Amino acid sequence: IHEAMEQQTISITKAGIQATLNARASILAAANPIHGRYDRSKTLRANVQLSAPILSRFDLFFVVLDECDDVADYNVAKHIVDVHRCDEAVVDPPFTQDQMLRYIRFARTLNPQITEESRRVLIDCYRKLRQGDTMGRSRTAYRITVRQLESLIRLSEALARLHCDDLVKPSYVREAFRLLRKSIIHVETEDVTFDDEGFDEGHEDGFDEDEEMAEAAAAAEESQAQEEAPSQADAPSDNEADEPVEPPTQQQKPPKAKKSKKKKTQISFEQYGAISNAISAYLRSKESEQDDTEGEESKYLTWGEVAEWYLEQCEVDIGDSLEELERMRKLTNLVIRRLVQVDHVLMCIGNTEGIPEADRKIAVHPNYTF
Repeated sequence: IHEAMEQQTISITKAGIQATLNARASILAAANPIHGRYDRSKTLRANVQLSAPILSRFDLFFVVLDECDDVADYNVAKHIVDVHRCDEAVVDPPFTQDQMLRYIRFARTLNPQITEESRRVLIDCYRKLRQGDTMGRSRTAYRITVRQLESLIRLSEALARLHCDDLVKPSYVREAFRLLRKSIIHVETEDVTFDDEGFDEGHEDGFDEDEEMAEAAAAAEESQAQEEAPSQADAPSDNEADEPVEPPTQQQKPPKAKKSKKKKTQISFEQYGAISNAISAYLRSKESEQDDTEGEESKYLTWGEVAEWYLEQCEVDIGDSLEELERMRKLTNLVIRRLVQVDHVLMCIGNTEGIPEADRKIAVHPNYTF
């Protein structure tokens, strides 16, 4: 099936006979997701368990999701009920079967040619697909390769045949580009949340584990003291038998101070990916520009220099607002801190003990690839 879908041929080698047959046929395949429900947090390959080579050979993907919608549910239910009532108007198509067969046979005889303007639009659309595949570290159903360019050509020619046109117009190319972009299934990703005070090593949720253990120990001691108090009160001495018993008074403890939750900053995964990719690409380019004879650590930039560089790139968006400048500076430092401590995309060079974050030299991890 790989050769048939990619080269539209089938090679046969049997009984000393070698032959290559044409396989010019369209393939329409359907698959059910694992466990009967499509998981948006996983890729299409993980949902249907198809290999990457097979996925890359299909031109279009359409995921049919069972979502609750009043209008769609009403139309589906109405159609099914009308079919069961044998309503002829429901199954009466606008064209007969013979008309459709004649139209398809005629459309297949056409061989549309790509014009010069359509060629430029094809190249530009493919370039946009490649750029969209690398920006934001977005996970999609497959990687954009030259096979998607061939898919654009096939879809454009198919649209020209659909309109019984001998030329592939730019409008057909743009429609094929829209269909291809629509069929690229993006995986839903959660927003990225930062603690304003940074990430503690070992736990990223921003809560102190020692404080939680201390509170749990204090609660256990309090419950044990309450259990021992009634047992001591039930055994009075002989001297206290004739004396009136005073009701026990509960010792009021000072109220516990509520633990203040750390403030959190939340951004979308796409925005986080755009910032991290820009910083990583800038650091990698600076490392390659520096001469190796200048020293091992002299070619690396400091944390503060990288943050200031990114703020310069966002100068148009920041404008003259000091509040926006401080917000972007804080966000940039949070992203760099996460790239160093959590994602391990960046790493600190040399000894960082006692050195402020802004003065630490950072570099892209050698094992990280864009």
